[in-house]
Amino acid sequence: MSLAIVHTRARFGTAAPIVTVEVHLSNGLPCLSIVGLPETAVKESKDRVRSALINSQFEFPARRITINLAPADLPKNGGRFDLAIAIGILAASGQIPESILGDIEFIGELALTGELRGVNGVLPAAIACGESGRSLIVAKDNADEVGLCIKTKSYGAANLLEVCAHLTAKNRLSVIKFKPPKGLKNTPDFEDVHGQFHAKRALEVAAAGGHNILLYGPPGTGKTMLASRLPSIMPPLLQSQSLEVTSIHSLCGYKYQHWQVPPFRNPHHTASSVALVGGGSHPKPGEISLAHHGVLFLDELPEFQRQVLEVLRDPLESGVIQISRATAQLSFPARFQLVAAMNPCPCGYLTSRSTNAQQRCTCTLEQIQRYRKKISGPLLDRIDLHVSVNSLSIDELNLGTKKHNENEPSLAIRERVIAARTIQYKRQECNNADLSVKQLEHYCPLGEAERELIGRAIETMGLSARAYHRIVKVAQTIADLSASPSIEDAHIGEALGLRNFDR
Repeated sequence: MSLAIVHTRARFGTAAPIVTVEVHLSNGLPCLSIVGLPETAVKESKDRVRSALINSQFEFPARRITINLAPADLPKNGGRFDLAIAIGILAASGQIPESILGDIEFIGELALTGELRGVNGVLPAAIACGESGRSLIVAKDNADEVGLCIKTKSYGAANLLEVCAHLTAKNRLSVIKFKPPKGLKNTPDFEDVHGQFHAKRALEVAAAGGHNILLYGPPGTGKTMLASRLPSIMPPLLQSQSLEVTSIHSLCGYKYQHWQVPPFRNPHHTASSVALVGGGSHPKPGEISLAHHGVLFLDELPEFQRQVLEVLRDPLESGVIQISRATAQLSFPARFQLVAAMNPCPCGYLTSRSTNAQQRCTCTLEQIQRYRKKISGPLLDRIDLHVSVNSLSIDELNLGTKKHNENEPSLAIRERVIAARTIQYKRQECNNADLSVKQLEHYCPLGEAERELIGRAIETMGLSARAYHRIVKVAQTIADLSASPSIEDAHIGEALGLRNFDR
């Protein structure tokens, strides 16, 4: 038969649409043409495929070869279609049976020797392949990644010859088995943090309810140290969440090795808006998507460009980032917890308790106001907790060396966080931070005394309606941590105390 049809997958955001490779051999002058909106890397595959076939001791047909990548309106890029094209040529020329290709998909780049090379973004393709009921053949370099998708029957091959031997039943490939990467070893632990009990409590509340948090204080007070330990008290990711996280990392060519561990991303303050939210000519996920189901830590928050920070406003609310380009509109998941850190003033020592003359604030009121105005009100409004991190005294620093067991380990804190999360999911099937206004009124009702207390606070502090709702969410999280059936005055008071940057 001079016509063969082979299935593969394109890369389109977090989706992996099916691509049908149609190979037709006809009479005429020998040539090979590829149609179906291929980009340069795809057009170059004809040279890679020709050499791979010849070096693998197959016959390259001396005929007119037309290859159609359907659908024609879907952009095709990269070398991921090489293997499917080679298999299609072999099937169309009768060197392998075409009847066996209907239930198999192929993804892989070919070397000139016929060796198979791995490609980026293969995990979303494996997930989509499993949902369609087909098996998948990939390069051995992608085997560990594809094996994470237990619903897909996958095979890993080293070269084109192994693929053909499998298809002709001469030498079957072994099925890739599920081997999840091991979790983090020697993770940063809260047991290492001396003092800062107020900040540790705030991070526990943030982890329990999925709230965003701002840490501000003088340099060297442990803001970065505290933020880096937040993932250690967060609940482990579910199997489906881990698969989502790993899929996003796969699109960027990263191998996320820490299965079921919430990701922690820490971009530098010189990062552009594209680096933060994603984009490019072939849109890739940015830092906020790489932090999906985990933590995005922005150190030295006012040092980020204003326009860079403003792009965070929508994904903080929706959990999704939309990227529009001339050729397509893509969306990437971005359900992350924002942890920001900053100094209270340009010199950093406004709230310092040090008696050292070199650590006394020298900033004018105008300089302090200009520094803080780098963070817009709408962005600050979306951060639930504003926590001051003060300098430690000598006695507090020595406390850890004398009574190290008083520093609570992350494992103990995580147990309380998991218990609070369990209460939330039984009540409303989501974190408190993700509650809508309607859900908040239904699941988190306030008594008359509590309404009066929070009303007085809002008038005094001049808070917005969004800030009001976020204070109620934080109060509900505090109530869940204490296993209280309702929000009480003490919970409202603590929630207000954890938002003191508004004052």
